[in-house]
Amino acid sequence: MTNSRLIDQNNSNRLFRRLALLTVVVVYLLILIGGIVRSTGSGMGCPDWPKCFGSWVPPTEVSQLPPNYQEIYGAKLKGEVEFNPTKTWIEYLNRLFGAFTGVLVFGTLLASIPFLKKDRPIFYMSLTAFLLTGFQGWLGSKVVSAELSPFIVTLHMLLAIVIVFVLLYVMARSYVGKVKVEKLGNKPLIDKWLKWTIGLSLLQVLIGTQVREAMDDVIVNLGNEGRNKWVENLGISFYIHRSYSIIILVLHVGLVYLLSKHIQTKGIVSKLSNALLATIIVEIVTGIILAYLSVPAVAQPIHLTLATVAVGMQFVVWLLINAESVFTQKTALKAENINV
Repeated sequence: MTNSRLIDQNNSNRLFRRLALLTVVVVYLLILIGGIVRSTGSGMGCPDWPKCFGSWVPPTEVSQLPPNYQEIYGAKLKGEVEFNPTKTWIEYLNRLFGAFTGVLVFGTLLASIPFLKKDRPIFYMSLTAFLLTGFQGWLGSKVVSAELSPFIVTLHMLLAIVIVFVLLYVMARSYVGKVKVEKLGNKPLIDKWLKWTIGLSLLQVLIGTQVREAMDDVIVNLGNEGRNKWVENLGISFYIHRSYSIIILVLHVGLVYLLSKHIQTKGIVSKLSNALLATIIVEIVTGIILAYLSVPAVAQPIHLTLATVAVGMQFVVWLLINAESVFTQKTALKAENINV
């Protein structure tokens, strides 16, 4: 292989890795913004889709709406539509950021085309992420048309996690050979421990969605005036979620201990596992704040985002320590070192 071709391939690989990493970060930011939409009650800030109050650029004051706007848009909302510029623009910016995320996912797909000749799974998984993102956009429209149905909202959030996992797989695969991954002793034990940690963490996220659905019902019944009584009316799902966090913490402490015991040198896995434990601790702290400080709105999106960040980091650690078996051999990449 000529030096110029090798340089071009290295540049395209570097571009793809950076774009994939940026896309993952932006998807997490979108999850954070989605949490802000929910915590501020802005989910129906735009009562129609894809436009907002019938316009591509939503109004900033009620005078810009027709006098009978409540009759026009209140039919499917049972007459409860009330224009609130703050909530309208929070939801609208969420939609714009979602569109921007879709553009980045498409850019990642385009940047993955060169891998068709050297590592096809990167291209096909990038294509999968793009298709899932399109479906996610359609599902977002159903969130509005279904008037924030708890089932659709939960499905919307879980699909976001699936998209993150697909993008993380693509990113981790592209970084193999570019980052130092430590060799492990007693790898079967660590692998099994990590699988249990991922599985039980995803279960905790699912329970958290049930708590959020219960919270929606409580808010409807008690309103903002009864905010200090929200938590005590959440029911059994909240207490399971709260107690279950102790198990999650123990699993992560155990993971860090096992890795520190069986890893001889420091590398990317050690750094990620330590960052993961710190993320879990902060996640639990935000949960305590929510439970004992009357569910402050600022803590809700942070709590949700940290949960998705944590399961994503778990997945990346698992991919890296199992890179030899999870990722097929990249014969074309080996060939880069041969001058033709």
